[in-house]
Amino acid sequence: MDSETKRYRTGASEQVLDITRDCAAFVATRGDGLLHVFVPHATAGIAILETGAGSDDDLLAALGDLLPADQRWRHRHGSPGHGRSHVMPAIIAPYASVPVLDGRLALGTWQSVCLVDLNVDNPDREVRLSFLAG
Repeated sequence: MDSETKRYRTGASEQVLDITRDCAAFVATRGDGLLHVFVPHATAGIAILETGAGSDDDLLAALGDLLPADQRWRHRHGSPGHGRSHVMPAIIAPYASVPVLDGRLALGTWQSVCLVDLNVDNPDREVRLSFLAG
């Protein structure tokens, strides 16, 4: 298994950050197998979805409706509603796997690999990319 850690800065706002190019570059010379993408943080997730046509904003809006940033959360340190960031990975898992064929991600036409981060208190993220040869 071959692995690499990428670092991202998500900033002070909720983000859906497209990391597909980094994933594609990582597998470009590796043949057939499986890319496993993992974010080792308790408040972020990995999603495969369409970006750039409003779906990324729709995802953030849906998460805002499902997990409001208010005082209902028992986990209460940090900014208001921070506890929801700790619940989000149960909905958007901290990992995803993508088939790789001849060194290319076997994603659908409109699919992208995205880092989803609601935690405005921690803008520095790591994502671990691992390749499992087929």
